[in-house]
Amino acid sequence: MIKDFFGKCKDIVKDTISKLKGHSKRAILANIAETYGYGGQLFVAKEFNVGRDTIRKGFHEVRTGIKCEDAFSMRGRRKITYKLPELEEDLKKIIDSQCQTDPKFQSTRLYTRLTIGETRKQLIGQKGYEDAELPTNQTLNTLVNGLGYKLKKVQKTKPLKKIPETDAIFENLKKVHDEIEDDNTVVRLSIDTKDRVKIGNFSRDGKNRVEVEAADHDFGDKFVVPFGIMNVKDGTVDLSITESKVTADFIVDRLEEYWIAHDFQGSKKVLVLNADNGPENHSRRTQFVKRIVEFAAEHDVKIHLAYYPPYHSKYNPIERVWGALEQHWNGDLLDSVEAVVGFAKSMTYKGQHPNVTLIEQVYETGKKLGKKVMDLYEKVLDRMAGIGKWFLTIIPSKCKEILNMELLE
Repeated sequence: MIKDFFGKCKDIVKDTISKLKGHSKRAILANIAETYGYGGQLFVAKEFNVGRDTIRKGFHEVRTGIKCEDAFSMRGRRKITYKLPELEEDLKKIIDSQCQTDPKFQSTRLYTRLTIGETRKQLIGQKGYEDAELPTNQTLNTLVNGLGYKLKKVQKTKPLKKIPETDAIFENLKKVHDEIEDDNTVVRLSIDTKDRVKIGNFSRDGKNRVEVEAADHDFGDKFVVPFGIMNVKDGTVDLSITESKVTADFIVDRLEEYWIAHDFQGSKKVLVLNADNGPENHSRRTQFVKRIVEFAAEHDVKIHLAYYPPYHSKYNPIERVWGALEQHWNGDLLDSVEAVVGFAKSMTYKGQHPNVTLIEQVYETGKKLGKKVMDLYEKVLDRMAGIGKWFLTIIPSKCKEILNMELLE
């Protein structure tokens, strides 16, 4: 019948009308029904799959010129907060009062330990609600999630624990980093030692697209330790994997190898070295001071030791590489030193593979200088007032003088 009525334009008309909304659609359906004549409402309702009430509303709008507003938001059941306007605020008070915080750093809320069932009990016990008037637990769960209290793992947050020098250290770091940004004679390196990695068929809580079976216990006494050097300006990374201890000698040996391998001799006049004030490379570690002074003299380079303040090691750029490395190998088994090296080589950071070296040399621990010798080396360390433990400058000419004096003695 519709084919006879519309002729060859049937499909075009139906498609066009289906795309119309509200008053426009009702008006054209009413006009078609009126043009059709007797039985027009039934015809239009059947062919266009609409209700006859819709067509009658269209007739009314066409005849009176008054458009009916479509209040779709008013349809259906009202939200529970319309019936219980104080519910959201009461939920916030209950959850905020019992949120877990980090006991070490006294930081802000990380996640809520309340279950929805327990929340319901406390709404009844503390806020005087009746069980029958509260919505289902599923609705309560949706409401709690909408308020931002979603279940989540505890995340590392910006630590709030500070020392008196923290702000001054960060201000100085920013100043130094800004000053060297466009200086091609300066190289900025970030160094760090990752936590040791256990070797064995152990699960690391990662995911893999193929089935991987791990041992049910993480027993084992074999470990390796990754040490990293990042060129902060270009994001390139060099990793050294060792079964030995990462000592002061280990760290400076890697720096010297890096300096030579990247052909910095002569072209780089200043080294800004970012690090954590760790036990083997802090500015009071006598063996590290000795080796870094020798490095400055040997390569004729001015060195700024620029440490990050305590509890803020995550700001050291190389730390981001460790996160990428963990994500890369967590879904597999690190059952040999070769596997660790292989995964380290295949990871990418900023679209680049790191240079990875296995260091087989064993380093002696516990080496230190006597007080008399250390006092001599201390003379070449230009420590910044107030934050001298975290920022000091080493001048190569002074280093050479001190080393000559030591040889003469």
